[in-house]
Amino acid sequence: MAESTTSQAPVGWGKPDLDLTEADWQSSSRGAGDVQIAFVEGFIAMRNGDRPESPSLIFAPDEWRRFVLNARGGEFDLT
Repeated sequence: MAESTTSQAPVGWGKPDLDLTEADWQSSSRGAGDVQIAFVEGFIAMRNGDRPESPSLIFAPDEWRRFVLNARGGEFDLT
């Protein structure tokens, strides 16, 4: 499988173009799918581990914190 080399954030979103070729990806331990995250240059990258060549989402630390808190609170649960 090909490794993502950079983030694919749209222009104007204030996200850096990170080099993810040497990222230390960590897989989720539970749940559906294989979500992977990596901490790179003070940002958090998230990708689909089943398709690592797909674009990665890039979060600033405050965005990541809000995302995790909302996920824990059930915001993204299927009803």
